[in-house]
Amino acid sequence: MRRRCEDDRESITIMVDGRPLVARAGDSVAVALGLNDILKMRSSPAAGAPRGAFCFMGVCQECAIYIDGALRQACLTRVAEGMVVELRGVP
Repeated sequence: MRRRCEDDRESITIMVDGRPLVARAGDSVAVALGLNDILKMRSSPAAGAPRGAFCFMGVCQECAIYIDGALRQACLTRVAEGMVVELRGVP
C-alpha cells in the first residue's frame, strides 16, 4: 500500500504519456509515478520483462526513462512543473 504523508509542499503537474499527473514539489519522478500506481516504467530489452524503480539511489539503472526528451533516471530526477515524461516506447 502506498500513500502520501500530508505536508505543505506545493502540488505541481507533470505530463506522463500526454496525460496530466499531480506530483509534489521535491519528489523524484519515480516516487511521483509510484504514488500514482505507475510501477512499470519500461521493458527489459532482452525478455520484455517489466522494469521500474528498484534501488532508488541511481545504481541499478532500472528506472531509465525519457524525461523532457532525454534518457534519465527517474529516481534521481526531481519533478518540475510542466515536465514531460515518456514511458511508451522506452526499451
